[in-house]
Order: sequence, then C-alpha cells, then structure tokens
Amino acid sequence: MYQATLSRRSYRFSDLRQLMAKASPARSGDYLAEVAADSAEERMAARIALAEVPLKTFLQQLLVPYEQDEVTRLIIDSHDALAFAPISHLTVGDFRDWLLSEQADSAMLAQVAPGITPEMAAAVSKLMRNQDLILVAKKCRVITRFRNTIGLPGHLSVRLQPNHPTDSLQGIAASMLDGLLYGSGDAVVGINPASDSLPLLEKLNHMLDDVIQRFAIPTQSCVLTHVTNTLHLIERGAPVDLVFQSIAGTEAANSGFGINLALLAEAQQAALSLNRGTLGNNVMYFETGQGSCLSSNAHHGVDQQTCEARAYAVARHFSPLLINTVVGFIGPEYLYDGKQIIRAGLEDHFCGKLLGLPLGCDVCYTNHAEADQDDMDTLLTLLATAGLTFLIGVPGADDIMLNYQSTSFHDALYIRELLGLKHAPEFADWLTKMQITDDLGRLRDTAANHPLLLALQGEQP
Repeated sequence: MYQATLSRRSYRFSDLRQLMAKASPARSGDYLAEVAADSAEERMAARIALAEVPLKTFLQQLLVPYEQDEVTRLIIDSHDALAFAPISHLTVGDFRDWLLSEQADSAMLAQVAPGITPEMAAAVSKLMRNQDLILVAKKCRVITRFRNTIGLPGHLSVRLQPNHPTDSLQGIAASMLDGLLYGSGDAVVGINPASDSLPLLEKLNHMLDDVIQRFAIPTQSCVLTHVTNTLHLIERGAPVDLVFQSIAGTEAANSGFGINLALLAEAQQAALSLNRGTLGNNVMYFETGQGSCLSSNAHHGVDQQTCEARAYAVARHFSPLLINTVVGFIGPEYLYDGKQIIRAGLEDHFCGKLLGLPLGCDVCYTNHAEADQDDMDTLLTLLATAGLTFLIGVPGADDIMLNYQSTSFHDALYIRELLGLKHAPEFADWLTKMQITDDLGRLRDTAANHPLLLALQGEQP
C-alpha cells in the first residue's frame, strides 16, 4: 500500500502497478485501460508517493509476474548489480535529482545504464517535466555501427523511407533517389513492404543492395517485414543487412506479433553469420510504440508508457543498430492529441537513451488524431535538442503506403541547419564525393547528368 496526502485528502494506491499508472501524465490509452488517475490532484498525489519509493523496490515488486512473462525474466535475470550499485541507495525522487546533477555526466550515465531497469526509467520519467527529459537524454551517448557510425554527439541520422502502395520498384527507386539527393539515408534505407510475398521481398532486398553497392554508399538497407520472412530471405541467399521486427513490453504482446526472445536470437545469429557490416556488427532494427500492449489486451494492468519502456529491455538484449518509437502511429485511442504525442515522444526518447539504446523517433500522427504538422515541428525540434539518434524521411512527410503523416527530407534539412547537426561521418564524406553537398555539408544544385539521376533513367553514368 502506498499513500500521500494532498489538500487534506489522503490518497491510497494498492500496489506499485497502480501507483505507476496513476502517476502517469494523462493519455487516452490509460483512460481506455481504466488505469489512469481520476483527477490532476490524484495524479500529483501518486507522484508524491512514487518519489519516495526506493529504486530497489522495482527489483522486488514486479509489475508483470516473473513466472508468466519472459520479458520480466529477461529484465530480472540480466540485471547488472555492479552497474546499479552507485544508484542503489536512491529513491525515485533522488534518482531524478541525481540525473539532473552535474555528477551524472555522459560517462557516469553509460556506466549505470545496465543497472537501470525499464520500470526505474519509466518511474523517474513520471516525475520529470519536459525540460528534464530533454536535458538528461542530451547527456546520454549511444553509438552503434554497421557500415557507418550512428549516434555521435552533434550528429543526426535519417532513415530514408521510400514506401510505395504497390511495392513498385521504380516508385521506390524514385523516392530513394529523392532522399539521397536531399542528403537522407545515413541511418538506413528502410522499406515497409505492402506485400509479404517472399519473391517480391527478395527483389526489394536485391534492388536496395544493388544501389548501395553500385554507388558505394556507406549505409545499410532493411526491408521491414516479419522476422520469419527475413529468416527465409537469408536462407534464400538474399542480401540482408538488418533484421527488423516490431516488439512490445510483455510476452503476451510479443506473442501477438508472432515472436519471442528465442526467435529474435535466431534471427540475430543468422544476420551476424552473413558478416555484411564493414564497421560493426549491430544487425538488428526494432520499432516500438506506446499502446501496443493495450491494443492486444496484453498489458497486465500496467500503464502504456511503462509497457513501452519494458520493450526497450527486449531491444537492449540484442544490441540493435537502430530502434525507434513510432510515437503517434497507433492512433488517438492511445495518444489523443499533439500534447500527448509530444510528451510521449520525449518520454520514449529519454527512457531509451537512459537504458543505453540508440533511440530514434518516427515523429508522426494519424489523420484522425487531434494533431497537425505544427505539433510535429515542435516534437522534432525538442527531440533533436535532446540528442535524437535518427528521424524518418518520407517524401513530403506523407507516407502513401502506410497512410500517416511523418517527417520529410526537408524537415531533416531544417533541423540540421537550426542546430548545426551533421550526417554520419562516413555518409557525409560520400555526399561530398558525389557532389550532393559541398565541403560545409550544404546541399548543391543537382545537375541533370548526376550519376544517381542517370541510374534511375537506366542510363550509364
């Protein structure tokens, strides 16, 4: 039992799960799950009580039962007690103060990251204002490598997302060319296919690889199909760079995705056996999003933001090159409007970085949400200020296959110019060599006989 008194009224919370849910910022998904605070006053009382909870409690009082959930078992069994030692005496409130202190610099945050559980990260985020989430995330440094170096301080990468509603190779190639000529693609060139046809998926892999190899682009490709399809593609000899999978924070939700930890481990080993990376062996790419556990009725009464943080434990176990939250993609049933989407994006980025992950964000919303592109401009600017690892680049910010609104190649140009952010260094050198950018990283005017344009037309450069 936890309790706090506010305005002469005593509030009681039956267990840690309820306390965490009641302390969460208001969002439609938690109301849908009937776990949210009934009032702003109850929410504040829950935060006051949560601030007094020792961090050690999260290793003893498990929100999802150990016996029922392999994600919980992963969190507990892989917990690094030595890394946890410097903060093990703190309460959640003390942890917030410590994270904001000068003592918690980049080196110290990297040292303690393996000792922080997702529930600890989620708990402390509930006590933080937006500026706190930004300041702490900015101090977290997470660097990964495959064919280039992602996550360096002062850098921001872009996933080039050339989706097409019929998986037209020519249409995908046109969007890919568009993105490359705007300097996007250093995180990954990643396609969400409309089809699960293995022959078509194989063609997409070969097409992406052909472009990357022909022009010696220091980046990686990914066809974002189910992990079992990727395993079949590897067996067929397709040139697979990264293994993609959507993941969630409970075993039951992951079962809904058709996956478990053993399957992810098998896929990771298969990708590693190909030895396609030139600079590193981070071969996994994961996507997450608040509300996925609730949408599959697999949340165990845990609030959606804490469930989201638990998905990061799954990702952390497999050392991904990239992971991003598709923050507004699931819809207004879970994040109702721009305010909720902005807060959720900052929470996700903070929790992921605190746990030692290369967290990116699909700054996005669905067309039936109470949000617009101005909200996305705000979230993009805040996340980039917080040290975002990568964002998504879609032609015109309108994904014509997935039918949602994201960020564009032009948005990436805006945020790079505003904050002086650089491409991955190897990709930056390639852009200069290809005369796409000048020596200062600024876009050049593209001539009609540029090799990439001629390649799309089927001509020899």
